[in-house]
Amino acid sequence: MKRKLIAAIGVAGMLFSVAACGGDDGDGGGNKAGADGYAGQTLTVWVMDGSSPDQWQKDLTAEFEKKTKAKVKFEVQQWNGIQQKLTTALSEENPPDVFEIGNTQTPAYAKTGGLADLADLKTEIGGEWTESLNESSVFEGKQYAAPWYFANRVVLYNKKVWADAGLKDTPKTRDEFYAALKTIGAKTDAEPIYLPGQNWYHFVGLVVGEGGELVKKDGDKYVSNLDDPKVAKAAETYKKFQALSKAPKDKDEATPQQGEVFAKGNVGAFIGMGWEAGIAIEANPAIEKEIGYFTIPGATADKPEGVFLGGSNLAVAAGSQKQELAKEFLKLALSDKYEGQLAKLNGVIPNKESLQGNLKGNAPAEAAAPAAAVGGTTPLIPEWAAVENDPNPVKTYLTAVLNGKSPAAAAKQVEGEFNKRLAQQQ
Repeated sequence: MKRKLIAAIGVAGMLFSVAACGGDDGDGGGNKAGADGYAGQTLTVWVMDGSSPDQWQKDLTAEFEKKTKAKVKFEVQQWNGIQQKLTTALSEENPPDVFEIGNTQTPAYAKTGGLADLADLKTEIGGEWTESLNESSVFEGKQYAAPWYFANRVVLYNKKVWADAGLKDTPKTRDEFYAALKTIGAKTDAEPIYLPGQNWYHFVGLVVGEGGELVKKDGDKYVSNLDDPKVAKAAETYKKFQALSKAPKDKDEATPQQGEVFAKGNVGAFIGMGWEAGIAIEANPAIEKEIGYFTIPGATADKPEGVFLGGSNLAVAAGSQKQELAKEFLKLALSDKYEGQLAKLNGVIPNKESLQGNLKGNAPAEAAAPAAAVGGTTPLIPEWAAVENDPNPVKTYLTAVLNGKSPAAAAKQVEGEFNKRLAQQQ
């Protein structure tokens, strides 16, 4: 997403893929600190464009270099082609030292042996990491990365539409949310909610909320679990809310951009990332004063709806010759001081619940934070990547349900393609 759209509401882009890292700086530095610390060594850190603010880099660099006597070199990477770049970097003689990696991509790189085991780092500094955020850093029981920052979907609503419907408070439960949307439909000319049929990341969140899984183990392989009753229940919830929308059942949230639809001023709410408000504001600057945010309500008031957690981890290359120095960097970068600073500057969810106070004043981030502890991801297995390729069978499943098929019949319809993709060689 364009950075100017992100800047419009003061938050960083919310869904992240992998980042790569750089090669050798030519110092041939060792791994252990000497009498002068790590003097003479340079640590290369690759981060994605938009992930680490200039002030964060400046402050962290100064403290790291003072503490270790080593140098740090940040190299900012672009999204386009980054997965192949990372794969190549990890296979070379001088691999990355520290690098950012998308949370759902971490298992694939852990499986190849490209990531260093960070169990000792977890023991030392990770005791308070939010469990749901740390899950993607663990593969086959081992800690191969560290949780860095995250984001999830919220409800973006039009304050004027809600006021016109006589709604004074935001809902705290799923039933209250549905009732509010029904009220908008009855008392105004606005579309209660814009929810396209294939906003599948929201569906993933609903599955997480039901305690369901999209895949299951069958012998030594993974297969579709879309026929599970918990997944079916999530699909029925999606269908109930989507019935209040005029959005197409066979399109996702980007076709058209739901922020642009919302910008017209005749939609009560939509479910999206906080930065999508920037899309609406660019299309219609006058809408900015009407945009509000709240946490997606769950079945009960004490627990928000399940959400898909997008974000990034930090990892150390297994082939790095500076692993000890890399861990010193991570101790600082992931400390309360710098996690808190990153959360405040970028409006992203930090790796500890205790640091969420740094989001105060950032309305979309404040709305997103409560659901982080109950969020989850797509299946954290290397085999999952192929499933998301177009045409995504999960999207096909959703459209089938919305067009009248039972969840069981819809699951059967896509099962063959789903399993074929899970069986592809990695």
